[in-house]
Amino acid sequence: MKYAIISDIHANLEALSTVLKTIEDIGVDQVVCLGDVVGYNASPNECVEIVREREIPTICGNHDAVACSVEEPWGFNPVALAAALWTRETLSEANLDWLRKLPDSQRFDFFLTVHGAPANRDTYLFSWEDILPHIPYVQEQGCSLCFFGHTHCPGIFANDGLYVVEENAKFALGEEKLFFINPGSVGQPRDGDPRASFGLLDTEAREFELARVDYPIEKAAQRIIQNELPDFLAERLTRGR
Repeated sequence: MKYAIISDIHANLEALSTVLKTIEDIGVDQVVCLGDVVGYNASPNECVEIVREREIPTICGNHDAVACSVEEPWGFNPVALAAALWTRETLSEANLDWLRKLPDSQRFDFFLTVHGAPANRDTYLFSWEDILPHIPYVQEQGCSLCFFGHTHCPGIFANDGLYVVEENAKFALGEEKLFFINPGSVGQPRDGDPRASFGLLDTEAREFELARVDYPIEKAAQRIIQNELPDFLAERLTRGR
């Protein structure tokens, strides 16, 4: 099976549309989403409807949970809070209901998909030390690979260190190690590269590939301004921070 792993769309219609077109051109068997379909950017209904209509298996991210009132935005900074509350008011009832029904994790083949950390969507994983407490959960699911998002920064983590994720280079996973992989963010990259990021997994070859694509950032930024969301959310798209 060939999978496309997308995460942290964050209501960026331009980025999502470009990424899905690229994935169609590549050709995969299944697209999987690690959550945060909404939040920050200005096209929440459009992005949810695309994911819904395509029946893309999706995890509930922390911004998704806040948008549909499953959680309250405790700890959100003022910019994130403003966007979250606007999103909550903007989403249609059908899209809110869809978000409420999203699962916290899903298993496919030999890998698990989560948003933040396994069993906790709000936890950030930046290092192997962060990951250590969550390894038993993944092993209990019978998986040797866990895909997660939330940090908006791509990376491949294993017990012998952090592997550099080289664009369009295939990374051999093998069968001996347990890996945690972040495919980066579709709609709001934060690693200094403003291009949309996503992952490709070939389960037969046990290979992972990171993909990057340019998208019309200025159009996405203009939507933010037009909807009177914080200017910072538009500015950060061009910086990838």
